Amino acid sequence: MSQQILLAVGWIGLALICMLLLSALSRSGSFETEARALTLLKEWLSPKQRACYERFRYFDVVGSDTGTRYRIHHGTQTNIEELSHTGQRVCKWCFAPEGNLVAGDVMLAQKIALETNERGALSVAHRTFVSMGRAMS
Repeated sequence: MSQQILLAVGWIGLALICMLLLSALSRSGSFETEARALTLLKEWLSPKQRACYERFRYFDVVGSDTGTRYRIHHGTQTNIEELSHTGQRVCKWCFAPEGNLVAGDVMLAQKIALETNERGALSVAHRTFVSMGRAMS
């Protein structure tokens, strides 16, 4: 039964990502587009995530498969940090939906992907390792 629920949640996440892509393709790349995308993103964030994003321009999510904590920074590329259990940056990840999407839409897609299908999302992501505070490919 739990596998069926996880599969359903995965499909729901995929459907939401597709809806985001379609809505983004139908809009022009304007300030209004970015504002709408950020409004939608904030509606999907928990109160704690929203407060963190509004203060620091990032928010944390927990991966659905491993329970790993990820920090999604405002942006569209290499904007996800994997954090250790002590909060230290382990590595950076880069994955995003295809298309010329604004940051709010990309971050929402990343959030949904990590929270519903972490392994699937990371299987298509580029990983950059961290050494002594600097990123290394």
